[in-house]
Amino acid sequence: MRFCYDVALQHHRFAEEPAMPNLNQTIDRSLSISRGVATVLDRRMRDAFTAYADRIRRAQATYAGAGVPGNGMNPQQICRDWWEYGVDFAQRSVLFWDTIRERGNNWIAHEEAGKPPVLAYRYDVLSDGRTFERPVNHALVRIIPPKGIRVDNKLRPYIIIDPRAGHGPGIGGFKEDSEVGVALSAGHPVYFVIFYPEPEPGQTLADVTDAEAEFVRIVAERHPESAKPVLVGNCQGGWAVMMLAAARPDIAGALVINGAPMSYWAGNDGDNPMRYAGGLLGGAWLSLFASDLGAGKFDGAHLVENFENLNPANTYWDKYYRLFDDVDDEAERFLEFERWWGGYYLMNEEEIRWIVNNLFIGNKLSQGEARLGPGRYFDLKSIKQPIIVFASMGDNITPPQQAFNWISDIYSSTEAIKANGQTIVGLIHEDVGHLGIFVSG
Repeated sequence: MRFCYDVALQHHRFAEEPAMPNLNQTIDRSLSISRGVATVLDRRMRDAFTAYADRIRRAQATYAGAGVPGNGMNPQQICRDWWEYGVDFAQRSVLFWDTIRERGNNWIAHEEAGKPPVLAYRYDVLSDGRTFERPVNHALVRIIPPKGIRVDNKLRPYIIIDPRAGHGPGIGGFKEDSEVGVALSAGHPVYFVIFYPEPEPGQTLADVTDAEAEFVRIVAERHPESAKPVLVGNCQGGWAVMMLAAARPDIAGALVINGAPMSYWAGNDGDNPMRYAGGLLGGAWLSLFASDLGAGKFDGAHLVENFENLNPANTYWDKYYRLFDDVDDEAERFLEFERWWGGYYLMNEEEIRWIVNNLFIGNKLSQGEARLGPGRYFDLKSIKQPIIVFASMGDNITPPQQAFNWISDIYSSTEAIKANGQTIVGLIHEDVGHLGIFVSG
């Protein structure tokens, strides 16, 4: 994205300044970025080979120190080791492929059930956006506390909004130590905004924002003696929360945004592959072309494929190696995650068009230029409630720069934040991945 922006900036200056210096600058920057990407690739390849060689050495050392008779090539021991290895390999293979078979069966069952949320908790539907005057495929549900957990309705309620980024809802309540579980354990009532696989005809992001505002109003009305609800937004749910708070500044309490891309062009040169994929693939035409192929609907499988391509080693090898290596204990976690990862949801063309043009390309949200309709601009400075931002150095989908740089985009200094009556808390992890920011404790 940054490369695309710089080329556009150079093109804008081309008409005002001599052509050759600007063309040379553009070429020099392109070459510099190419060298940076090549350097990163080379470093990662060397790190991979170093790690591989280290594991081989450790395996050899472990074998040599395992009490092999004579500390050498005992034929009887070698035959026994190969026999045991063969038996173990055969058993693991059977369990591995049986897990893959079960994944396929789970996918079929999940599709036939209508791809329900993957929440680990039972819930009641309180409000269905499909019945609104401007129908949307979103709904508000109340999480039913599990046995042994008591909630206090006078405590501040939590409303969790999951991302519409190709997958279905529920990842924020996917485990007992997830956001839902932590809030419930502390005695807070918890609500979740889910969505259905198919968007409603004519549904826009303006309609979704209005529906979410109505959900917050319903929750506040259910808890008249408590403080205003906390809004928790995961990934793309983060900018949805910020847009909602900017449109209705007095509607909620603290905002928690986890791994949320707010400054789409931010990142390190030569790193953060999603930024370069966006620049090299050239703007909005691909998503609009995909929407045309889908008869006006954009398939979330395209977004999931982008995530897969960020780390092909994990997509095609690592996750299956982990399953094979620890098939007795890893199978359950693998199957649970794949049920969510393999359930694709749709958007209307108008929705993906707005997201791409205003956020991924235009980067307009942090500049106060994003709007959902005539006169409906979003000024993040109008948000007065505290904002808690979570990010991680190990997140290659939303790198920390994209999670934090919007602050410096709209505020010139810490004093400016204070003068605006705002409080922003930033928390950063060293190595957890994108989903780990909001899937686990």
